[in-house]
Amino acid sequence: MTGVRVAGVGLTQFGRHPERTGRDLFGEAALAAREDTTVPPADIEAVNYGNFMGSLAERQGHQAPLMAEMAGVQCPATCYEEACASAGVAVREAVKTVRTGEADVVLAGGCERMTNLSTAAVTEGLATAADELYEIRAGMTFPGAYALMQRAYFEQFGGSREDLAHIAVKNHDNALSNDYAQFHRAITVDEVLDAPMVADPIGLLDACPVTDGASALVLVSDEYAAEHGLDAPVSITGTGQGGDSLALQDRADLAVTPATERAATEAYDDADVTADDVDVVEVHDCFTIAEVMALEGLGFYDAGEGIGAARRGETTATGERPVNLSGGLKAKGHPVGATGGSQIVEMTRLLRGDHPNSDHVTDATVGLTHNAGGTVASAVVHVLEVAE
Repeated sequence: MTGVRVAGVGLTQFGRHPERTGRDLFGEAALAAREDTTVPPADIEAVNYGNFMGSLAERQGHQAPLMAEMAGVQCPATCYEEACASAGVAVREAVKTVRTGEADVVLAGGCERMTNLSTAAVTEGLATAADELYEIRAGMTFPGAYALMQRAYFEQFGGSREDLAHIAVKNHDNALSNDYAQFHRAITVDEVLDAPMVADPIGLLDACPVTDGASALVLVSDEYAAEHGLDAPVSITGTGQGGDSLALQDRADLAVTPATERAATEAYDDADVTADDVDVVEVHDCFTIAEVMALEGLGFYDAGEGIGAARRGETTATGERPVNLSGGLKAKGHPVGATGGSQIVEMTRLLRGDHPNSDHVTDATVGLTHNAGGTVASAVVHVLEVAE
């Protein structure tokens, strides 16, 4: 099988775009990805598009061919829905398509428009990623679900809200220099602890915002890159996907995320690397506790040890393994259908050296992205490496 290079990347600014449509946002990201490479649009053989709430937020289903049109290409287009992991799955399937030789060039990414809805409507829409019969009917929301997971973690392993506040502070600091981020405001530990409670023990500044945005990548085979003389120094060398029970009640342990562990194991084996080889990480921090559980599931920390990583400075921009240099979902924003693609865009730029925070990882050669759906009933992990 052939290797897969990231030939071009594109993003919109994440945030509130009440005057724009989803098709407009994805068109901007896709055109930016095209402009980031010399691949002609006629060579794009497929579009893999991630979206979760489009039929609810914009009353628009069957989005994939529409988004291909907005990207300025005519080819088969497929929409992938895996809750907040939708774009991660879209990219994973694109990697597999290129590897097997079915296509040499695939455009992958995703989009979500959410801020046109009320907070109540967004909360209700996002809740459809949970179990309708056993969770939604009981009034479960995702802040409530992650509050249960956080309580379980504290009970089993210890830790404090102050430990988690350091994660929020770190990720806001990282977002300050990222033009694509929703928030460009530093916060303090005390501000996090004093913020209004959303679902005890999760406060407002422990949670990611409601966000509009889009992401896109042009992926090509090694052979195509060489034949066309492309400047594409970053490869996706590993991909993995894991799953777990949809409802929390069906899980043996709420303080761990087996789907992340399974996805990471597959991705590490695929890339022939270990967790120790990874220099820089982007994880799915929809809530601060989610970053902790992700780092442990990915094998960077034993269970119960990741809670203090940000406080100890290990995952900060100047730490031994920086986490979420983009600002993460917490500060960069979380347009759910676009997030998995945006993580890979950010990681590509970090490894290429053209990200505003690349100065913190000048020697980095291996990066990892982690994208989760729901309460991590789905997880997708990608390993990116600087090509030799």
